[in-house]
Amino acid sequence: RILVSLVAVCKRAGMAEERRGVNVRDVASADFVIAYAAHLKRIGKIEVPKWADLVKTGTFKELAPYDSDWYYIRAAAIARRVYLRAGTGVGGLKKAFGGRKHRGTIREKFQTGSGSIARHILKQLETLKIIEKVPNSKGRRITPQGQRDLDSIAGQLELKSSKAE
Repeated sequence: RILVSLVAVCKRAGMAEERRGVNVRDVASADFVIAYAAHLKRIGKIEVPKWADLVKTGTFKELAPYDSDWYYIRAAAIARRVYLRAGTGVGGLKKAFGGRKHRGTIREKFQTGSGSIARHILKQLETLKIIEKVPNSKGRRITPQGQRDLDSIAGQLELKSSKAE
């Protein structure tokens, strides 16, 4: 109660509230994924497979992605999802990246995304020590080093957005 009134007094006096560290939850997901994908591309440790320009991202898609950097964007999105929800596996990622299958005159139906892309990216992120398998359970979780990486990118985004305002 005293702390709440102290914060209210500080706000009225015009004192800025001291902000602690920024994490992935504090920034917009689209901005974070694009920034982290650029970071992954810049470090050059993720090896894009030969089949990346030919493959569709799910059976419900008609064409392959137009963006040549789609693999890095998907890797960043997967890293963010594992950060937000530990224990996420290939099945959960297939569901998350799924969509509606157009079936002509029949009703549309949910179709899961590609499991091989998700599995391949998870293995790549494991070699970078960003995520790890959950021991004695299923799924993956973020490593302390991976959490540091993702939080630093989020902090950079927060700084850019605060300077722009």
